[in-house]
Amino acid sequence: MKMKKQSILWVLLMVGLVFSSCGSRKKLVYLQDMETFKHYQITTKHEAVIHRDDKLSITVSSKNPELAIPFNISGGNFQLAADGSVISESSGSISKGYQVDVNGDIDFPILGKLHVEGLTRSRLTEMIKNRLVVENLIKEPIVLIDFMNFKISVLGEVGRNGTFTINSDRITLLEAIAMAGDLKATARTDRVAVLREDGDQRCIYMHDLRSKDIFESPCFYLQQNDIVYVEPTKYKSDGARERNTGNLSLFLSAIAALSTLGYLIFK
Repeated sequence: MKMKKQSILWVLLMVGLVFSSCGSRKKLVYLQDMETFKHYQITTKHEAVIHRDDKLSITVSSKNPELAIPFNISGGNFQLAADGSVISESSGSISKGYQVDVNGDIDFPILGKLHVEGLTRSRLTEMIKNRLVVENLIKEPIVLIDFMNFKISVLGEVGRNGTFTINSDRITLLEAIAMAGDLKATARTDRVAVLREDGDQRCIYMHDLRSKDIFESPCFYLQQNDIVYVEPTKYKSDGARERNTGNLSLFLSAIAALSTLGYLIFK
């Protein structure tokens, strides 16, 4: 009978530990309030915005390749595209791209200074195409624009801190965290910050990864040069001993409570 009581007490203890472990794991579960198979409307279509110090690759092509040459930083070779148009394969200084200066401008061949800060790629593409057509420079221009230095930084309680170069102009906050090796067990999922520069201002946005509200954040889609910072749990380094002592006290209290409960039930 005594052995039976001891076995039951151990079962109660293990149940308590399991529930405690589940509670800890829940803190690291993302998007807890999303319902399975329920569809959520995507309200915005993201396009990266051009900022100061961005570097842009801009290539102008035409069915008449000789007309496009002056609008590229250097000459180069041409190839025939599937639609019959001729596309410039410029080399040399074109690989350096167009640097957006402190005033938000680039110096573009023939067209001169263009104010590009605050524009998306599609808007800048249309602006250049319209200028070329309106000024009777190229009748049917083909303009291709890409970011050459799109990068973000991820710091704090993640697997790998660092600055990451992005091959496209579209990356989400969750993708950035995955790229950095996911959150550590010591991370606070409710205190994930994004530091963003916008013109002459800096702003910090805080996110709770446990909630679907992150989809509504202006930082769900990251901009170039955004800094993601994941806060650690409340007690760290100097406070580690205090945290461990608190956890031990809680653990011992749970054992005592379960033992008392078992004794009262089976005595």
